[in-house]
Amino acid sequence: MLKAERHKYIMTKLVEEQKVVTTDLALALDLSEDTIRRDLNELDSKKLLEKVYGGAVQVKEKSADVFDIHISGEEEKKAIATKALSLLHDDQVIIMSGGSTNLVFAKLIPSHLKATIYTYSLPIAMQLSQHPNIDLIFIGGKMQKNAMVTIGMDVIQVVSKIKADICFIGASSINIKQGLTEIGYEISIVKKAMIEASDRVVSMFSADKLNTKMPHVVCDLNQLDTIVTNLDPEDARLEEYRKSGVFIL
Repeated sequence: MLKAERHKYIMTKLVEEQKVVTTDLALALDLSEDTIRRDLNELDSKKLLEKVYGGAVQVKEKSADVFDIHISGEEEKKAIATKALSLLHDDQVIIMSGGSTNLVFAKLIPSHLKATIYTYSLPIAMQLSQHPNIDLIFIGGKMQKNAMVTIGMDVIQVVSKIKADICFIGASSINIKQGLTEIGYEISIVKKAMIEASDRVVSMFSADKLNTKMPHVVCDLNQLDTIVTNLDPEDARLEEYRKSGVFIL
């Protein structure tokens, strides 16, 4: 598909839905997320849309506040993240991956919670830096600028030495046969290390990620302890996941 055709498709979807999501566009157009991000950046530079964390929205006045990151579908993600708050308690050691749902979750963590949180996501680290009782460790490394996360061996070496009680891992896609999968190889490797370092693994995602797949496997479904979605746990769309033994919130 020519770039002009991609741009026309993106702008059409934006008019129809008022927002576009990078991972959804990558799947629909059978392209890499990096290609989609470049397209969104180019359209943003032409002021045809506003690039936001995880996708793009229709043009609006931009905030000068670096902490004010617009998140597409934030209300839905709040509903998901609110369910997961029940998994937190004082004195946990936690690892958090990047992703917009995890960022919303970070915003909702109660101010009284005392915990240690490791993350390689710059937006999540920025959010948690405002928390009065969180001992925050930002894992440095090569910055993947568009996603605002660190990647590479420096990150993996740090994560491999952590003994975490729980990790909250974002999901680009999930299905019964392949489990969690990612479009980016480097991110998939970091997430594998997170899982290995944690006693309990929780993945939060919206229902549109169900029964989809990306090129790089993160983990089998049986390596997840809990999944949290915007659906009722008894929803028929989750039946095969319930049968697999994973706990559903």
